Amino acid sequence: MNSYYCRMISYSPKHWMLFIFKVHKAETFRELYPVMILLAVYSFMIDFIFINHLHLDTKSKISGLSIMYSVLGFVISLLLAFRTNTAYERWWEGRKLWGALVNCSRNLAILLKTETSEGNHEFYKKQIPVYAKSLKAHLQEDSTYKPENVDKDTVHVPNAVAKAVWTRIGREKINETQLLLLSKEWKQWTEICGACERIKNTPIPYSYSSFLKKFLFFYTMFMPFVYVGALHYYIVPLVVFIFYVLASLELIAEEIENPFGTDTNDLPLDKLVNVIEVSVNEIFEKN
Repeated sequence: MNSYYCRMISYSPKHWMLFIFKVHKAETFRELYPVMILLAVYSFMIDFIFINHLHLDTKSKISGLSIMYSVLGFVISLLLAFRTNTAYERWWEGRKLWGALVNCSRNLAILLKTETSEGNHEFYKKQIPVYAKSLKAHLQEDSTYKPENVDKDTVHVPNAVAKAVWTRIGREKINETQLLLLSKEWKQWTEICGACERIKNTPIPYSYSSFLKKFLFFYTMFMPFVYVGALHYYIVPLVVFIFYVLASLELIAEEIENPFGTDTNDLPLDKLVNVIEVSVNEIFEKN
């Protein structure tokens, strides 16, 4: 993972020229650059041997291998499409879960403000944002975050915070209908937490990810042998470019399949936690 302080990139999708000419630090080019250099040297050496030592006719090509490679290119594009779609679905599901956390935190704050005793409002106002902060730290495996009302040896901090809130609610003098309304919003905390843990702890199966990487590697490495006769030394930049495109898709998918981390393209959890805190404070401070 990148530095803890990396955050999701804010941008306008309408600025085409900015996308084309600006290279952000999150660009996959920076990570793939050493491999691309080695691949260019490798492709050049293959071409040099075939053309200068094996005296290959630069206008000839093996049509059967070219057709086969076209089919393989189609297959690998399907695999990468499935890979990126699956990763984006996980990213989007994570965003929907945190959107639900924002909503249920606001709803719970409104109910606690209107249905509970004023003496406990300060506790609720503090603990609702604390739950969001503890969930963020839990998903990012940040063991340094421990709220004041949670024991230092507590492993699952979000559960401890939720328990403390429900314990305080249980002491309120409210009727069964009010308790049911509060319970409905409060239970969403643990449901959202469980769904986020499912995404985080269930990556793409190893066999699938390993197979795709091997397929991509061998597809690129054998390309100079197939097209050197037709493209001569032009195959060198072509191989590098094709590797960059295919490998970049795989790297992007790897980054966003766990959307709760601290990579640049992960969810802006700090911003969402701040939205919850501001909303809850406003609800409790206004009459």
